[in-house]
Amino acid sequence: MHDHHEDCGHDHGPKHIYVYSPASAVRDKAAFKRGIARLKALGHEVEVDADALATHTRFAGDDATRLAAIHRAAASGADVALISRAAYGFTRILPGIQYKKIAKAIERGTRFVGMSDFTAFQNAVLARTGATTWAGPSLEIDWGVEGEPDDIMAACFDDLLTGHGEGAGWRMGKEPPRADGRPAVPDVYVKSAQLWGGNLAVLASLVGTPYFPEVKGGILFVEDISEHPYRVERMLTQLLHAGVLARQKAVVLGQFTHYKLAPHDKGFKLQSVVDWLRTQIKAPVLTNLPFGHVPTKVLLPVGAQVSLSVEGRDALIYWGHAH
Repeated sequence: MHDHHEDCGHDHGPKHIYVYSPASAVRDKAAFKRGIARLKALGHEVEVDADALATHTRFAGDDATRLAAIHRAAASGADVALISRAAYGFTRILPGIQYKKIAKAIERGTRFVGMSDFTAFQNAVLARTGATTWAGPSLEIDWGVEGEPDDIMAACFDDLLTGHGEGAGWRMGKEPPRADGRPAVPDVYVKSAQLWGGNLAVLASLVGTPYFPEVKGGILFVEDISEHPYRVERMLTQLLHAGVLARQKAVVLGQFTHYKLAPHDKGFKLQSVVDWLRTQIKAPVLTNLPFGHVPTKVLLPVGAQVSLSVEGRDALIYWGHAH
């Protein structure tokens, strides 16, 4: 448990959060405003990028505008650079990002936070500089929800801000043993491995590019939205055939949501993909990580050294004082 005493050596003061729009245009201005008001109500100083509400077709401004916003976020000196929303827009501007500036900002203490299409930025930064970014919420969807933001997401975000974040533990789904009687997920302990991954579709789109990190002996986590299990399998197959999966110590599946099975699937479902994947690689395949296009999401350090333990259905990714 966390020790929240006054003398815990962590900084609980207000933080500087820089909100910018590097990909898709903001679609719900009310949610955008709600998100900013919420973060301010928590006592933080929220700086909104000059072009945060820019639009150019489906994007938050043209490519040059969005690149400039990313570089302003890096120069802001903020504790956290938070994307307003994800959705397509990052892969096309990867060559224009000044990665040294991003790495310097991270070194100075700025945490870049986001998910979904932001996976392209995170893995490009990892491939080009080795620096750590954070898979986590975005402003519009997560902080701007009607009603209350998810309390686990909010607590994990606060842990990141105060330096309390030490890991993410969760319960995997109940699965029958494998055909040979072994448990679906064996008890395992990985002492130190690089955590990386993100959105599966975006990750698969980076294979063969200079923005795809060459991670050996890593822990790969993936999630997706609106992808039928056969598409999930097809993308995992791409990573498999590219030799990526064989090099990992574990593959961790997050949440796969908002897809519809068809009558002609005849029993082919997400679990079928999981079962198949386990026949293809030696590394354990974990399930049910609370991360993805869902309200309840943990924050994960992409590129950091972590340890992983599995005991029965209980899994823990731990990075201790890696921040």
